Amino acid sequence: MKFQASIDVMPHKVILDPQGKAVLSGLKNLGLNKMDNVRVGKHITLEVEADSKAEAEEKTTEACEKLLANKIMEYYEFEVTELQEA
Repeated sequence: MKFQASIDVMPHKVILDPQGKAVLSGLKNLGLNKMDNVRVGKHITLEVEADSKAEAEEKTTEACEKLLANKIMEYYEFEVTELQEA
């Protein structure tokens, strides 16, 4: 079976986020002043071949732990859904 994993990788809240600060500065320069606490992360989607949703979740966790997220500076969340065959 094929599954799709939608993964969000974000900097830990205690870590400074220079990209977020730059985006916030740009927003304020555009006159969008009622925004604050901008955080910039990554959104990753991938297809996983697995026999079950649990196995797809295990493989996604492994990908996040080994490559997609730097656990010292980032955390991740994901959702796995089964892809319907066309």
